[in-house]
Amino acid sequence: MTLAEELRSRNFSIYGQWTGIICMVLCFALGIANIFHFSIVIVFSVICLVSSFIILFIEVPLLLRICPTSSKFDAFIRRFATNYMRAAVYGVMSLVQWLSLIVDTTSLIAAAVLLLFAAVFYTIAGVKGQGFVGSKTLGGQGVAQMIV
Repeated sequence: MTLAEELRSRNFSIYGQWTGIICMVLCFALGIANIFHFSIVIVFSVICLVSSFIILFIEVPLLLRICPTSSKFDAFIRRFATNYMRAAVYGVMSLVQWLSLIVDTTSLIAAAVLLLFAAVFYTIAGVKGQGFVGSKTLGGQGVAQMIV
């Protein structure tokens, strides 16, 4: 299945997964960009950076097989296998970035909005009863078994 076919599938978990990949890149970039503030915003930018790496391991399951990680970290990441759990983790990450607005208005609001979109996509997939379907492009369904 190509990327275009995946996006036409009307499966909201695919939309959530690809939005998550965009969130990962955005969180990494905004985390670095906002780390140079001389206020408590530094804490939120570090959280945003950490969120980008958590998203990377959640959305690209192949990395759990090829990267040397601890068994505790693997167990933590594997908790987010369902649409509702992914919606919850994206919702929490979004809430943290929304809370950064209390301190100062920064570009972290873009990460908050996009993380919220990912949470909404996963929530819709859960409500519609769509099972989580990982993108084959990102190492889902069969790709990890072919490599290892």
